Amino acid sequence: MAFGGGHGLAVSLRGLRNCAPELDLDITAVVTVGDNGGSSGRLRAERDAQLPPGDLRMALAALAGDDPAHQRTVALLQHRFALVGRTARRGSEADGIPVSAGGDADYEFGDDDGLADLVLADGAAWNEREGDETPDGPAEGDEGSGAAKAGWGGVDRRIASVGGRHDPLAGHAVGNLILLGLMELLGDPVEALAHAGAMVGARGRVLPMACHAVGIEADVRGGDPERPDDVVTVRGQHAVAVASGHVEALRIVPAAPPACPPAVTAIAEADWLIFGPGSWYTSVLPHLLVPELAAAIVASPARRLVTLNLAAENETLGLSVADHLAALHWYLPQLRVDTVLADAKWVGEPDPVHRAAEALGARLILASLAVADGSPKHDPESLGTALVPLLGSDR
Repeated sequence: MAFGGGHGLAVSLRGLRNCAPELDLDITAVVTVGDNGGSSGRLRAERDAQLPPGDLRMALAALAGDDPAHQRTVALLQHRFALVGRTARRGSEADGIPVSAGGDADYEFGDDDGLADLVLADGAAWNEREGDETPDGPAEGDEGSGAAKAGWGGVDRRIASVGGRHDPLAGHAVGNLILLGLMELLGDPVEALAHAGAMVGARGRVLPMACHAVGIEADVRGGDPERPDDVVTVRGQHAVAVASGHVEALRIVPAAPPACPPAVTAIAEADWLIFGPGSWYTSVLPHLLVPELAAAIVASPARRLVTLNLAAENETLGLSVADHLAALHWYLPQLRVDTVLADAKWVGEPDPVHRAAEALGARLILASLAVADGSPKHDPESLGTALVPLLGSDR
């Protein structure tokens, strides 16, 4: 089982798929459901979507079959509507999205796509960022009536427009709309994801971490540049992801959402539980904050593996590699880990990481995990190669 969200989870799933034939793996992805920006945020606000679909869509794409028919369906799901008369540039991967590394890499539309001209109803320019579907999000603490009622924190309520004309499809991924439609049609997100998985020939299944969308909020020291010594509360997944300063505490809202029952069952039956890579505070740690999931993770007989990020993101600037491991213990003190996997080049001084891994009961394994061009991005093939001896060690 792999836990996470956005590009970090997608690259982990591609790595698992690369070693699946050799190990006969049965892959389950458990996806965070806190996204409140971009297409997912708009669907939460405008359609009262039960779950934000963006990260779920990306996980399905990562597990999709390789045959041309399924890959064409993936291309459809990943297609993002540009402005009328404009065409969005395709990503470098077959699914239309570049693979990230340590956290979620930026995905930029080129200025020649015309999306530089796309504005939202409040006049903010579109800035597509990472797999968590997060353009420049709502202001900190923005809680419209729907958001406050559902406990989401802020959601992106702005409507895409250009030249004063409303463009309701601009920025939406086709797959987000399909997943929303399936959830409304079937009334069960697990069944909807299973149907979507069949559409793409998924080699595994995708489950949400909770039955309903959650909010993510954090207490951040220095979150307000004008008050660098003060701790402020930052609300919403996107706002936390881009906040400057040091995260002092992380919460989900509501504090005890109902966990997805099949996910709880799968944790009890799993051989391995895999955390990371990905945005630590907004994609990895939220799973440990769902009480039913946390209890199942602690009680599971499965072995546990943590894949560390290659580079810090906004939300973890100033957080050392060892601190990433310490955060796991801080939010789930009972968590024991068997293996910590890190890139030999990007891990930095290994001794503190060795000690942090040992504090969790784990051994540190160093391997070559990054892409060959020297950028801080995980290479799915290299990740799969490193995972084979680790995941196969108990067989």
